[in-house]
Amino acid sequence: MPKDNPDTEMTAGGAIFTRLKALGVDYVFCNSGTDFPPIIEGLAEAMAKGIDLPQALVIPHESAALGMAHGYYAATGKAQAVILHTNVGLANGAMGMINAATDHVPMILMSGRTPVVERNRFGARTVPIGWGQEMRDQTALVRETSKWDYEVRFPEQVPELLDRAHAIASSTPSGPVYLALPREVLCEPCPMDEVSAPITMAATRAAAPQGDLERLAELLANAENPLIIAQRGAGDRAGFDALARLAEAWALPVCHYWAGALAISYEHPSCVGSDVAPWLAEADVVLVLDGLAPWSPDIHSPKASATIVNLGPDPLHHRFPVRNFRSDLSITGEVGDALVRLDAMLSPRAGARTARIEPRRGRVAERVTASRAAQDAAATEGASVPMTKAWVAKCVGDAVRDYDATLLCELGCPLDHVRPTKHGSWRDLPHSGGLGWSLPTGMGMKLANPDRLIVSTMGDGSYMFANPVACHQIAEAYEIPTLSVILNNQEWFAVRRAAMGLYPNGHAAKANQMPLTALSPSPEFARIVEASRGFGQTVTDPTKLSEALARGIDVVMNEKRAAVINVMVA
Repeated sequence: MPKDNPDTEMTAGGAIFTRLKALGVDYVFCNSGTDFPPIIEGLAEAMAKGIDLPQALVIPHESAALGMAHGYYAATGKAQAVILHTNVGLANGAMGMINAATDHVPMILMSGRTPVVERNRFGARTVPIGWGQEMRDQTALVRETSKWDYEVRFPEQVPELLDRAHAIASSTPSGPVYLALPREVLCEPCPMDEVSAPITMAATRAAAPQGDLERLAELLANAENPLIIAQRGAGDRAGFDALARLAEAWALPVCHYWAGALAISYEHPSCVGSDVAPWLAEADVVLVLDGLAPWSPDIHSPKASATIVNLGPDPLHHRFPVRNFRSDLSITGEVGDALVRLDAMLSPRAGARTARIEPRRGRVAERVTASRAAQDAAATEGASVPMTKAWVAKCVGDAVRDYDATLLCELGCPLDHVRPTKHGSWRDLPHSGGLGWSLPTGMGMKLANPDRLIVSTMGDGSYMFANPVACHQIAEAYEIPTLSVILNNQEWFAVRRAAMGLYPNGHAAKANQMPLTALSPSPEFARIVEASRGFGQTVTDPTKLSEALARGIDVVMNEKRAAVINVMVA
C-alpha cells in the first residue's frame, strides 16, 4: 500500500487477498457462492486502489480447485490457497483435502460460513440457503485432514491468522490447514496497518539429526544387501541428484514400490523398478524414504534380522491410526536435505569398500537387465486388440522422451513401462486414492510451467471423476492445455482386482459380469474435450497409437488446445 494513500481500512474480504500476496501466493483457486459478496467487493476495492494481488481464478468445481492447487505446489514447492463456498463447497473439496494431507501438500483451504445472524447486521442471512447451509460443526468436514483449523471471529484477525495458517501448512511435515470465513466478519473493515504489517510467523523445517544420519551411514556402509525403498521421491532436485550419486557409488538398489514421485532415473543402474518382493526378502538393511506403505505385510516380509530405517518429514506417519511397519531407526527430516548430507558422509568411504560393493553391483545389474527384458517383452506382447496398459505406457514413454515433460498416473500408465528419467517427471495418485486427481493436478502444473508438456494418464472411471467438462472449460479459459490419455477398459479395474485378490476362485471371479465393476456402455470421451474446442481421438488399433499421441502433443504444445486420447485397453 503506498504510504500516501489516505485510506486507513479495507474490506476484510479484500484483506485476505492482499495478505496472501504478501505471503507469496500467486493464484487463489476460487469456487464462489452467496458468501462471497464481501470477497468480491474486497477484490474490486483492492484492484481499484492499485494494490498488488494474487490472481483469483474462477474454478467451476471444487475438486478441480483442490487438484490444481495440488499440482501448482508440486511444480513450484510454494504453499497454495483455495476458497470454496460454505459447507456444500467444502464437502465437494474434502476429497482433495484427503489427497493433499496424504501427499504433504501445504495449502490454506478457506470456505465461507453461512451468516450466524438472521437480521439487523450487515451480511446477515438474505436467502433460504442461509438456513439450509447452517451446520453445528462445519469444520468437521475436513478437520481430520487439517494440521490446524480456526474460524475468523473479527476482521482484524485476518492478516495474523493467514500468517499462522501459512506457517503451519509449510512446516515439517507440511500439509493443508483450514480457515472458516463467516460472511458478517468479511463484510467488516480491516485496518490497513494490520494488512500491511510485516509477516509475523515463519515456518519450521526439520533437519535430520546428525547422529541419526551417522548411524544410518554406518548401517549402509556395512550392509551386504542394502535396499532403498522410495515412495514419495527423493525430495528436491538436490536430493534426487544426491541419491543418484549415493546409489552409484555404493551399488544401492532403489525400488519404486507404489511410488508417488520419481526418486531415481530409470536409466540409472540402481533403479530396480517397482517390484519390492525379491529385494526385501534378502535385504539386511532397508532404508525407507518417506514411505507410508513401503511393502504389503500380507505378502511381503523383511528378514527378522534386517535393520529397518524410516526417514522422512514424519517417519512414523502419526496421522494414520494403524501403521505398524517396523522402524528400528526413525529419522525425522526433509528427505532432500538428508540425502545430500548422507551422500557427503558416505562418498569418501566408498573406495575402501570396493571388495564388497563391486560384487553387489554385478548382481544388481544382472537382475535389473533380466527384469527390464521381461518388461519389454510384456509391453510388446500387449500390442494387440484390445491393447494392454503395458503397451500404452511404453508408447507414452517413447512419445514424451524428447520433451521437458511431466507424466501423471491415476490408474493409468505403469511406471516400469514409462521409465521416466528426470526429477519432477513423474507423479502418481496419492495413496489416499481420491479419484479425479490427475487431470486438474496436471492443469495446476501447466499453470506453473506454461512451456512444459503435461500428460495425465488415467482410467476411464478416473476421467469421469475429474469432472472433465469443468476441467476442459478451465483449461480453455486460462490457456493451460494438457494431454489426457485415458486407458479405457470400461470398468472399475481396481475394484475387480481387489475382488479377485480376496476371492480368486469365488463366484464373482467366475461370473460373466462381475457385480459393481462395469462402466459400459462407455461414453465417447473424445467428444467431451471437443465441447471446449479441444482435440479428441479414440484409438483401438495399437499401430495407430504412437501417431495419435504425437498428434495430441502437437495440439497441446503448438496449437495450445487441450487434447484427449481415449485408448481402448484390456
